[in-house]
Amino acid sequence: MTRAEDTQGAIVTATVTKTFDSLNPATGDLVGTHPVFDAEQVNDTVARAREAASWWAGLSFAERAERLKIWRGIIARRMAQLAEISHAETGKPTADAQLEIVMMLDHLAWAAGNARKVLGRKKVSTGLMAPDLGASVEYLPLGVIGVIGPWNFPVFTPMGSIAYALAAGNAVVFKPSEFTPGVGVWLVDAFAQAVPEHPVLQVVTGLGETGAALCSSGVDKIAFTGSTATGKKVMRACADTLTPVLIEAGGKDVLLVDADADLDAAAEAAVWGGLSNAGQACIGTERVYVHERVYDEFVGKLGDLVTNLRAGDDPEAQLGPMTMPSQPKVVADHIADALSKGARALVGGIAAVGERLVQPTVLVDVPEDSIAMTEETFGPTLAVNKVRDMDEAIERANDSRYGLGAAVFSKGRGQELARRIRSGMTGVNLVYLFAALPELPFGGVGDSGFGRIHGPDGLREFTYAKSIAHRRFPALLPLTTFARTAKIDKLMATLTVLRHG
Repeated sequence: MTRAEDTQGAIVTATVTKTFDSLNPATGDLVGTHPVFDAEQVNDTVARAREAASWWAGLSFAERAERLKIWRGIIARRMAQLAEISHAETGKPTADAQLEIVMMLDHLAWAAGNARKVLGRKKVSTGLMAPDLGASVEYLPLGVIGVIGPWNFPVFTPMGSIAYALAAGNAVVFKPSEFTPGVGVWLVDAFAQAVPEHPVLQVVTGLGETGAALCSSGVDKIAFTGSTATGKKVMRACADTLTPVLIEAGGKDVLLVDADADLDAAAEAAVWGGLSNAGQACIGTERVYVHERVYDEFVGKLGDLVTNLRAGDDPEAQLGPMTMPSQPKVVADHIADALSKGARALVGGIAAVGERLVQPTVLVDVPEDSIAMTEETFGPTLAVNKVRDMDEAIERANDSRYGLGAAVFSKGRGQELARRIRSGMTGVNLVYLFAALPELPFGGVGDSGFGRIHGPDGLREFTYAKSIAHRRFPALLPLTTFARTAKIDKLMATLTVLRHG
């Protein structure tokens, strides 16, 4: 029987009878053992968060920002330690884990530094028909936010919700992925050092049942990142309590290469966008459409770059293993289906898929109805097809139930083409970097989810708008009274015709 510790280091009164192991996906070695929080323990955690939320919301924006700055400093100084835990639990190269932390720290700084400007009380003009009234609007914290995080970017992605929810004045209960619980525990422990007064940020570890318990625990909102299928389960679990949800789900991101594109840059971007983190990214490039005039040259450059990449668990490997044990089969199924329907493997193929490691694969001439083009692969593969022009590329890009990220490489039409793609974010002559900009909202459409993290929208996502109207002086036209006269009604009608008729 194991007892769970809360984020302040104190022992939780309830006992935890079950545990689960976090394993290194490259070797299968034990990384850590963590408690499985059941519904009762989750509810107890949320109850503590409710008390902490009242204190945290009572602080000024500046007071919260100062505490978040201390937390940021702790993370920055101990970044190497956190990166090692992320490397051990995900298998990704340590340098990539560190890059993820660096980008997250910029978001944490922006959210804390801009919360007052975005959410603070502002006067609102009331217009000609209500000169006797004054008005204001501000954005107040919801209370307690439940965050269910993913394993592929276990620092950067959940912190896109956690940092903005905290900066907006909420307490947070964080349920990290069962594949990366150590990262979640580390972040919460670091926060407790910066904010020791109350458990404003807490962690509940466990499997799917723990996440389901958080959905029904009475939190004021759930922010979920994960697969589309699991996102639908989260919505169903939240429906009974009418708990609002923010869903950042899967993607089938596209990269378009126009005839005038810088092909070297486009090929390099396609390789990074599709293969970094072993392709395990919701905004990872999975489909590439190339103008027929430059198709052969682009494919040649792409093949040369991918040939030099290797997945492994040694320091020299550019790609790590598949974090989820079930993912190699998914990748193999997608490759096999494409090849059976007429696609060709420019690099890799079925033989590239191992038990833990998947070597890079580039497929060309891939039928549009193959699952490699319609379903999220989440592995180190690229599917590259030729198009007659960018109109055909846009048509194919938008023929998807997903709509998360995208990229366009074009010297003359980049902005135009980017706006025509149905996606929440699009990069022009770049990939990924829109996620690194704290000023920009991040989220998708269709089966990629709804709601936004990052930027002003990300701060408002964890608040509710509070509107206040007040009387400045006696009404010139007293309308909301039973003492209203026929003369006033006639004057109101006349003014309405003059304004709108």
